[in-house]
Amino acid sequence: MTKVTIFTDGAARGNPDGPGGYGAVIRFVDSKGGVHEKELSQGYKKTTNNRMELMGVIAALEALTRPCEVDLYTDSQYVVNAFEKHWIDSWLKKGWVNASKQPVKNRDLWERLLAAKAPHSVHFHWVKGHAGHPENERCDRLATQAADAMKD
Repeated sequence: MTKVTIFTDGAARGNPDGPGGYGAVIRFVDSKGGVHEKELSQGYKKTTNNRMELMGVIAALEALTRPCEVDLYTDSQYVVNAFEKHWIDSWLKKGWVNASKQPVKNRDLWERLLAAKAPHSVHFHWVKGHAGHPENERCDRLATQAADAMKD
């Protein structure tokens, strides 16, 4: 399996229902040692920060063209905890109901993320946001630029 490193971030202005965007950086090293990177970003007119955090991960995983071993770095505890603390397993078992017995928010994106993740071996890593992590800062710039481009 190709080893890939992904960094993602999401941003929303006027959360909830303001403009938002995501940013992602996909990096891999080819068999000759060459480093390849691809940046992704997109803005939305009305969204939330959590939806943008999810979309960054989804877009990056959907961009992969073959099964990969992925180290995915995000500053979203929402995303990381869903997998590392097995929230997603509980949601699936309970029919998309959370611990508070409420419908899981953003179910459409969680389902899309599960489909995008399925062919890969993904390891989620949390990084502190706005703490000088170069790739996280780069993704933040991509996300905020995309969000700002959606302002009326």
